[in-house]
Amino acid sequence: MKELGLYLGCVIPTEQYGYEMSIREVLPKFDMELVDLEESTCCGAPLRNVNMFTTMYLSARNMALCEKKGIDLYAPCPICHLGLIEAKENLEENPELKAKINSKLEEEDLRYEGTIELYHTLDLLHDEIGLDEIEDQVEEPLDDLTFAAHYGCNTIRPNDLDRPDDSENPQKLEELMEAIGIETEDYPEKLDCCGGQVISDHNESALTKAGEKIEAVQNQGLDGLSTICPWGHRMLDSKQDSAADTIGESLDLPVMYYIQLLGIAMGIDQSRLGLELNLSPVDKLEAIESIEEAE
Repeated sequence: MKELGLYLGCVIPTEQYGYEMSIREVLPKFDMELVDLEESTCCGAPLRNVNMFTTMYLSARNMALCEKKGIDLYAPCPICHLGLIEAKENLEENPELKAKINSKLEEEDLRYEGTIELYHTLDLLHDEIGLDEIEDQVEEPLDDLTFAAHYGCNTIRPNDLDRPDDSENPQKLEELMEAIGIETEDYPEKLDCCGGQVISDHNESALTKAGEKIEAVQNQGLDGLSTICPWGHRMLDSKQDSAADTIGESLDLPVMYYIQLLGIAMGIDQSRLGLELNLSPVDKLEAIESIEEAE
């Protein structure tokens, strides 16, 4: 069994409960033991334009917590994952900064070496667990559904850092959906931002971005949209009604975390995957309802 430090960041444990619930239900089925990092803090990413040293220190500290336990780190939020990756690369290239941070970490009996692996949901499922193992766990293929993918900006960018998928033509999420029976279709707005990172300063612009993306998938006649980013899910699922009001259109598109879909295909009780916490109309998906009735 592979042990992973579960680093949830800020958004998942404060409002994206369905993501956390499905992670905790699904991953142990693949011999993944999730270790809660009770002393973890913010990843530092929100401070990177204010104080880069603090940003690097906070990321290094969270990684040092895992190094002390001798385990790798899993960050389901791509913004957190990017911040950790960036810190790891910067500290590898800057021994003086690394030494300065370690002098601070010594106060907590911590030390950062840079030896652990960092995972996001996308590469953990696609690359570490693998499509074959996922297919083997499927009990109820979702072969009546056709979905589009939303990766999220920081899942695939910037392309000069180690991101989980290609920045111009990501395909791993589609391949993961196909492994559980879902058909996938591309759409022109696939790489567009959801607006999540600008909603605090430019609320109308953010909701417009989200609404236009939902509308594009809906107009293509697809059954739903799959996400792997809590910020993207927040905009496309939780704020779908507000986005509809902003663009003056009727939006009625089911939006689900991929790991929720995976859990359903594996036959896990839907109440344990947090589906009732999705605010988009997931109950209109007939394939999901038929599985629920069969149980």
